[in-house]
Amino acid sequence: MQRQGSIGGSAAIRIRVAGGVLLVAHLAFVAWFTLRPLDVPWVMPANLRPFAGIRADLALGWERAACRIGGGLALLAPLGVLLPMAGGRLGGSPLGSLIRTVAAGALLSLGIELLQTGVPGQVVDVDSLLLNTVGVALAHLAVVPAGRAWLRRRSERRRRAEVPQEEPSQGRTPTIPRVGIAP
Repeated sequence: MQRQGSIGGSAAIRIRVAGGVLLVAHLAFVAWFTLRPLDVPWVMPANLRPFAGIRADLALGWERAACRIGGGLALLAPLGVLLPMAGGRLGGSPLGSLIRTVAAGALLSLGIELLQTGVPGQVVDVDSLLLNTVGVALAHLAVVPAGRAWLRRRSERRRRAEVPQEEPSQGRTPTIPRVGIAP
């Protein structure tokens, strides 16, 4: 039985499978990128004060700050689209979808930050947690509502096209009298 608000038929399966495959591929890239050991001569201390790293980036100049802040926003931003895509739901509350997606992105970012404590050369930074979470929210808000509206319109058009046209009545269906079964 189809859930209310979900995409119908084979389109749902294709979107969910594509979302799942892309999600796994992106998470594999993120794990490789963030959890690989770095060969550095010295390591900065962990940043546990919110916005301290962003202020330090801004002090380096606008070009450098834009690159570092943009990288923090972009790292997990695809999750804002891939998580709802893997779910495949068209209906439901847009606010609920945003909250679920942002919470999942924040938890993944927190998990990455906690795993980085044991990786040589990687440093825990609360600002990267904030930037990653904001990136997930921005990507979700920019793409998911418009994508869901487009998919809803498309499935509605297909549903209308699949409605069979009524054929003219040809009279009553003939019935055959019952015949007893021989012993």
